[in-house]
Amino acid sequence: MTRLRQDEIRALVQQFFRSSLEKYLERMNDTGFSQQSLDAMRQELSVQEDAVEGEDLLADMYLDRSSFCEASGLNSLQWDENLPSLRKEWRKGRRDMLRRVLEAAERLEHYSYDEAPAIAPAPPAPTLPASSPLGAAVDDFIAEHSRQWAGKTIGQNRAYLGILVEYFGPDRLLGTIAKQDASEVKKVLQALPASRNTKPKLKAMPLMQVIEEPGHKKIAAKTINSHIQMFKMFFDWAERHGHSPHTLFEGMKVKKDKSSETERKPFSPEQARLIYSELTHNPSGLVRKDSHKWGMLLGMFTGARLNEICQLDIADVQQDGGTWFLNITDEGDDNKRIKSKAGRRKVPLHSELIRLGFLDFVDSRRNSTRLFPDYSYSANGGYGRNLGRWCNESFLPKLGIKQPGLVFHSFRHTVVTRLSQADVPEPIVQCIVGHARSGVTQEIYNRQGYTLAQLKENIERFAIGQAN
Repeated sequence: MTRLRQDEIRALVQQFFRSSLEKYLERMNDTGFSQQSLDAMRQELSVQEDAVEGEDLLADMYLDRSSFCEASGLNSLQWDENLPSLRKEWRKGRRDMLRRVLEAAERLEHYSYDEAPAIAPAPPAPTLPASSPLGAAVDDFIAEHSRQWAGKTIGQNRAYLGILVEYFGPDRLLGTIAKQDASEVKKVLQALPASRNTKPKLKAMPLMQVIEEPGHKKIAAKTINSHIQMFKMFFDWAERHGHSPHTLFEGMKVKKDKSSETERKPFSPEQARLIYSELTHNPSGLVRKDSHKWGMLLGMFTGARLNEICQLDIADVQQDGGTWFLNITDEGDDNKRIKSKAGRRKVPLHSELIRLGFLDFVDSRRNSTRLFPDYSYSANGGYGRNLGRWCNESFLPKLGIKQPGLVFHSFRHTVVTRLSQADVPEPIVQCIVGHARSGVTQEIYNRQGYTLAQLKENIERFAIGQAN
């Protein structure tokens, strides 16, 4: 039988919170509690005392299934069968435990010099700093930052923060989320299936249920850290704007996975020469479209992102003085996107592109607005989806060099690596590939960046056969 008697439930709850109370008192005697911790307890106690009899919602904020089941010996069937009664008794048990802890803390604030207690009645709990509901604060945060983020980035960051909202609930006050809660969220991330958003079965499951589904690969350490970085950014913003009395998730990133085979990496000089030969002379007959040839060559000689190349307009190929360049921007087509403010830039055309006839190719497309009109727009992959698939799933495998970590984006890694090896200053490399320049010198004193002539001089130092 999985149904428990009411007196059995009360006995289990009392036993659990008696043990919790002993731990709280031991900690109080050992190190004491900070004022912030005491304030959080008072606020929670106030919430619990004001709860309507039988109200379950508030219990869910503090209900700790794993710890209770482990301490009480309950299995998952017993937990699910008795959950309504457990929620009700849990709230009362935690409420009374908090009272005992706060009473003990209050006694430590006074000394008695006779046998009769001389402790004055406890003063009313002080009002905590302003604390906003999580859901509303996330909406404000997204609304403020969406001006600087690309559309794809907005969706991704909203999905990251959606984990917090799903875990705590939209009405959870930010002031009641503590470091221990942040640690529990980190555990949830580490158990999250990588395929949750692509498999309908997992997508329909609640967060705490989906992490218990066996047989699914977990999200990578890099993705976990992307979540944690966004959580930290959100709580930093919330603290600065008065939504939360504290920040969280500082220093909580996980170590990188031991296996880094799938991490993107640059092409070796031998691989780059093979790709270049196939694109320019086509000895194997793999390149059948000019869009494939020139899209790949632009990636190879500029380090531009896949979508930045495939969304180019004819008008984006420009000349200033004697220098031809790509004007990478989000202007024109409503679907054009750049990843960040630093992504809006001018990239000089390498002399090898001009020698190979890229400008003639541009002239041949003058009847069209877009440079690559055969690359259609996709909500998921922008304009670059088709070229990326051809490169990663057809061209590189048939060329015999496809391996984990080598994809179209490897051109970008190759350009950064080779320019750095050619002693091109890092800020200039960042300007060429569209990375944000950092540091006081670059952000304050060199806001205008580098001249087109400077960028042209340095991009010419890239060579296909350059050694590692």
